[in-house]
Amino acid sequence: MKLNAHFYRLLGFAALGLATLGAVLPLLPTVPFVILAAWAFSKSSPELHEKLRQSPVFGAALRDWEEHGVISTRAKLAAVIGMAISFALVLLLSPTPWGPAIAGAAMLGSGAYVLTRPSVRGEGRSRPGE
Repeated sequence: MKLNAHFYRLLGFAALGLATLGAVLPLLPTVPFVILAAWAFSKSSPELHEKLRQSPVFGAALRDWEEHGVISTRAKLAAVIGMAISFALVLLLSPTPWGPAIAGAAMLGSGAYVLTRPSVRGEGRSRPGE
């Protein structure tokens, strides 16, 4: 196996681990890490990519994203709540104003992207990035 394939496989497993944690921890998102894992597995192991697509836990959200560019309303709500709580923590704990400014800008951009994706199949674009 090539070095790149090892890197992508390792990245896929790391992202999948974070997604699994996100499924049980309220502040950690799940779907973005599943999407990252699927992308990494698609670069290194079509078998692992397909196994992830068929997963009873992550498969439906991943297939909705890959096939229709859809992020469910529930996932959007979880993402926005998680970002708001995370921003509040950064705001409270940051020793400098740059921390909240950078985190806030990143979260605003991420939140805008997530919220502008379709929530239902057939709404908006047919595939992500189109």
